[in-house]
Amino acid sequence: MSGPSSIAPGFVPPPRPPRLPLEQWVERVRAGDRNALSRAITLMESTRPADRIEAQRFLDRIMPDTGRAYRIGLTGTPGAGKSTLIESWGKMLIDRGHKVAVLAVDPSSWRSGGSLLGDKTRMPGLAASPHAYIRPSPSARTLGGVGAKTRETLLLCEAAGFDVVVVETVGVGQSEAVVAELTDTLVVLLIAGAGDSLQGIKRGVLELADVLVINKADGDNLSRARQAAAQLRAAVKLLHPPPADADHASDRPGADGFWLPPVLTLSAATGTGLDEFWATLQHHRHYLNQQGRLEKLRAGQAVRWMWSMVREGLNQYLQNHPRARQVAHQVEVEVEQGRLTPSAAATAILAAAGLTP
Repeated sequence: MSGPSSIAPGFVPPPRPPRLPLEQWVERVRAGDRNALSRAITLMESTRPADRIEAQRFLDRIMPDTGRAYRIGLTGTPGAGKSTLIESWGKMLIDRGHKVAVLAVDPSSWRSGGSLLGDKTRMPGLAASPHAYIRPSPSARTLGGVGAKTRETLLLCEAAGFDVVVVETVGVGQSEAVVAELTDTLVVLLIAGAGDSLQGIKRGVLELADVLVINKADGDNLSRARQAAAQLRAAVKLLHPPPADADHASDRPGADGFWLPPVLTLSAATGTGLDEFWATLQHHRHYLNQQGRLEKLRAGQAVRWMWSMVREGLNQYLQNHPRARQVAHQVEVEVEQGRLTPSAAATAILAAAGLTP
């Protein structure tokens, strides 16, 4: 039995504020109106059919104002200090004239679906700045912990004038691959001396990362961090052999069109190494801007985004199709009991919705 409700008897929730006309709403987002931006993101996250139609119209209007920000993904194991890094680094960027948006994807509560960690409380200094915008978003059990609407949110932040957009993930499962599909530069944050060895790092993480960072390189942990960085550099060289025509004498990332992911050490708590970290990211952005690499990267991401939206739409269609839903309930039991193969069950569900291969 559930406990007593915390809502007072007779409580009437406040009415939903009326929406602005679309063009006026879009102009407010373009002008950097944070309230309008937050309400636009809420619209993008809505699953109501009418809201999805309006959200698409909204995106169509703001697309010409997107694409100019530097999109950075930040992932890493829990406890690596991602929020501490964003707090220190974000304030440094603001001091240098940038506007920073942080899309922080939290683990979701399985009971309510809401965020658990509350990134605004973990980045109080950055959250207080008028030149920063932090949007905690529950992962809602999506693959990789990246919300399904994170890409749309990123575009809205760009349209609102934020020139650095950071996507922070929970750093579990497939998060590295998912965030790489959203951003220009993927940063993987690691720590040494916390019980996890470099041998435990997935090869796929090293292959996807554009920049690797050992955090908490201070105090008694400094020597361990430097040793871990040296080991990691050796591993990266094995996984990223230079092409035959590359200049083997050059250790500069990006030389001859070849990017060898650099391994840095820093302390987010003290700020040591932040300047080198930002300089490295800018160097990677310059590398991407050479010979149209950034355009090709984003074009490929856009095509893959299109297909992910197709899959999402098909999934919604099947869930809302009465006959397909009925057949799904029937075949689930048969699959559980071993009387029907999963492939045959999937074919039956698709056929019920008129989608027979």
